[in-house]
Amino acid sequence: MSGFDQISSPTRTKEIIQRYGFSFKKSLGQNFLIDQNILDKIVGAAGLSPSSGALEIGPGIGALTERLALEAGAVTAVEIDRRLIPILRDVLAAYPHVKVRNDDVLKVNLKELFAEDFAAVDKVSVVANLPYYVTTPILMKLLEEKLPLDNIVVMIQKEVAERMAASPGGKEYGSLSIAVQYYSEPELVCIVPRTVFIPQPNVESAVIRLKVRERPPVEVADEKHFFDVVQAAFTQRRKTIANNLKARFFPGEGRERLEALLAEAGIEPVRRGETLSIAEYARLSAVLLAAGVK
Repeated sequence: MSGFDQISSPTRTKEIIQRYGFSFKKSLGQNFLIDQNILDKIVGAAGLSPSSGALEIGPGIGALTERLALEAGAVTAVEIDRRLIPILRDVLAAYPHVKVRNDDVLKVNLKELFAEDFAAVDKVSVVANLPYYVTTPILMKLLEEKLPLDNIVVMIQKEVAERMAASPGGKEYGSLSIAVQYYSEPELVCIVPRTVFIPQPNVESAVIRLKVRERPPVEVADEKHFFDVVQAAFTQRRKTIANNLKARFFPGEGRERLEALLAEAGIEPVRRGETLSIAEYARLSAVLLAAGVK
């Protein structure tokens, strides 16, 4: 397919928008990508083949969907804005292996969707230019539901991507870093300028690849408790781990028991939450759980 024919070209994007009288809804975070080089990087990072499937969330007018259709054996695009459904079905009519669903991905039963749409392929990746206002809920749903996923390759806000990929000790590192890295191995693919979108967003973007882990990097007996401990540790970033944990798990008690448990976990009470590794949080959660602290 020649470059000027592709939906992602600025000329074709504007022509489609005008032809269908489409107007952007700011509330849905609609920013359409019009740069074919960035699309190449997104699709390339997903490592698709005719024996793999791709789930796209928020396809817009189908610029990325079209590229996925050329690489993958099965493509499902989930779009919340019903105004875009006839446009998508029209511009993607040449690709019988593309299915368009008018749904809110946060409400969809993804296990059922995978069983219905991807039964004929070996592996599935999520590939999407995500609406920035729901990035974290969507990604956490994809990761927490333990779907048979290979990769998640998404365009998201640059600041959020940096937090997901952050290492302990930096200001970007927090509970989101730990949650994402518990389920996946994040890697920044590229930074994306505002100028490659219609309309231009107010923030810089980045493409991040999350290689979904077969098993977490640490053993955790109770995932909910583990994440409760992590959340508590970051309640107030300037406070020490001891002060944050005391407020959440030991209200009304003295510090002696807490400090004894921290010592058992090998963690200095004066450290701050952003200095602890995932392994240290797993150890701390195990010690608290064994002591009946929930």
